[in-house]
Amino acid sequence: MTSTTSKTMAYGLWPSPIGADLVAAGSTPLTQLALGGADGGDVFWLAGRASEGGRNTLLRRRGGRTDELTPAPFNPRSRVHEYGGGAYLVDGDSVYFSHFANNRLYLQQGDTPPRALTAPGGRHADFVVDRRRRRLIGVRESHRPAGQHPAGDGPRPDPDNCLCAIGMDGVETVLAAGHDFYAAPRLSPDGAGLAWLSWDHPRMPWQGSELWLAELDVDGNPGAPRLVAGGPAESVCQPEWSPDGLLYFVSDRSGWWNLYRVRQGAIEALCPMEAEFATPQWIFGQSMYGFRSADEIVCTYLQDGISHLARLRPGKARLEPIAHPYQEIRELRVGSGPDGAGCVVLLGGAPAIALEVARIDLSNGELEVLARSIDTPPAPAYLSIPSSIHYPSQGGRTVQAFYYAPRNADCQADEADKESDGEPNGAPPLIVIGHGGPTSMAGNTLKLATQYWTSRGFGVLDVNYGGSSGFGRAYRDTLAGQWGVVDVEDCVAGARHLAERGLADARRLIIRGASAGGLTTLCALTFHEVFQAGASYYGVSDLKGLDQDSHKFESRYNAYLIGAGPDTEARYLARSPIHHTARLNRPMIFFQGLDDKIVPPQQSQTMVAALKARGVPVAYVELEGEGHGFRQAANIVRTLEAELYFYLRVLGLSAPGAAAAVHIDNLPD
Repeated sequence: MTSTTSKTMAYGLWPSPIGADLVAAGSTPLTQLALGGADGGDVFWLAGRASEGGRNTLLRRRGGRTDELTPAPFNPRSRVHEYGGGAYLVDGDSVYFSHFANNRLYLQQGDTPPRALTAPGGRHADFVVDRRRRRLIGVRESHRPAGQHPAGDGPRPDPDNCLCAIGMDGVETVLAAGHDFYAAPRLSPDGAGLAWLSWDHPRMPWQGSELWLAELDVDGNPGAPRLVAGGPAESVCQPEWSPDGLLYFVSDRSGWWNLYRVRQGAIEALCPMEAEFATPQWIFGQSMYGFRSADEIVCTYLQDGISHLARLRPGKARLEPIAHPYQEIRELRVGSGPDGAGCVVLLGGAPAIALEVARIDLSNGELEVLARSIDTPPAPAYLSIPSSIHYPSQGGRTVQAFYYAPRNADCQADEADKESDGEPNGAPPLIVIGHGGPTSMAGNTLKLATQYWTSRGFGVLDVNYGGSSGFGRAYRDTLAGQWGVVDVEDCVAGARHLAERGLADARRLIIRGASAGGLTTLCALTFHEVFQAGASYYGVSDLKGLDQDSHKFESRYNAYLIGAGPDTEARYLARSPIHHTARLNRPMIFFQGLDDKIVPPQQSQTMVAALKARGVPVAYVELEGEGHGFRQAANIVRTLEAELYFYLRVLGLSAPGAAAAVHIDNLPD
């Protein structure tokens, strides 16, 4: 609803109180929850500091007070698998964390300064404490020291991954090795058993992984491990021990990531249903369930893109809903709470609630917000609340997406705005977003970066294209061998669906995406004639180059996404926009971090050079000190303002001579 004093202005030109500086400074990334302290009632989390170059810091909530535990310049962040996660562990008043600058593991006890525990040369993540033997157990990734592999001396060697024990003197002992990847070491309550996950190339963990269990001798050395669950076509994740010593885990053996446990040598399904109790293991330390007691689990699960929270009593196969205001719950931890009554701490959000850390008292349902990613959100009248929509796409797929209509209390559309044929143009320009991963998913938590566009008069469609998580294995596997096809078809179908319904101007359709979403963007603009412009944030343009240059974790991912066999080379060429620049005639803007180890800068640079040479309007913004994702406040401001300026110029929504936020080649001033 607009105010009686609202201005009548063209879509895209609405003045907005949600500026790029507010997006950069107003949103604090919140990740990686933990519980600890003497009584288990302290809550810990990582908060990103865009004003400090994107540094992470560890915060603790004790009673009513929040303290910062890791002083600058310490940055608790792991680089194992490049994506990291599982960067710290709390044990009493001791904190162990991986420092991003040098990849060493540090120990901080009480108020004493952090001290290095491990020697240089390894990366560590996903820890568990072994108190009986005074050590940590975690994942280690060992890289060859710089200078030991000169350029041109054959393929770059992969790092070695293993499970290792880390003594308080820093001595490391390998506990399990031989597989390409390891994750989630979990020690039984009595310290006698160690469970963990492993998987091997060419699989990613959400395609196929194994859960192993080994008995530990008195010195902590594992005996012969036995396979508990998993295999090439079964994804197992989130192993945890119950207080009474039973091993629980999540598996998609039914086609959905559901909860299971091992009891008396048999595997039991706890609550079979068409819902996801896990998300793809891109990072370490993810947790979507925990134990209030041996007889009560608190869990979150996804259905049709929406999160739910419930109690589950093993053996009852029935979920008891827990009231909460969130529609997206990214992780949770279950503990005793300040009074010992039991609590769940979660990281959640909703269309009108930015991501926040909250604690729910399980005895009475009371909710306390401990931290907000946005301290002062914009007034509700400037926020677009998304609707969940479903629409048909190629191959009989039904696609889910979140649609955000333009909204601004101070503005309304200019109905007198005319198209060239003289017919009224009552529909807004639309920005279609293809998420990254490509096995991630679009949620509907309040994001200022989305409201930046809707408050200016753009519609936004955030698409859960085929291959997205949260909708079961069959939907996730629709992308097998079809990356650059299915995802693109579903984004194209979404734009057309809204245009046909009169919710988008078919002559002002935009597509944008980051990383894998960048490939979706580039393929949509190269191989289809639907979108008028696009933005690629460190997007993939050369699939073969991605195989050659990418890091170990994803270096074989294309065998699944593109395929293997005699026609593989032809598919790589057919799906790589870098080989089809002659077909790309739509204006584009590229954003690239120069320190990106996942999608190398030359991919964006080659695309920009080709478009520039062919006379296609193109802009390029490269950022020093940024990797795969931008963390520095100044760079977040710079990229958003450049992207807005680019759209307004190429869509003819701003007058020539407007202050330039970025140089656009092949576009007259």
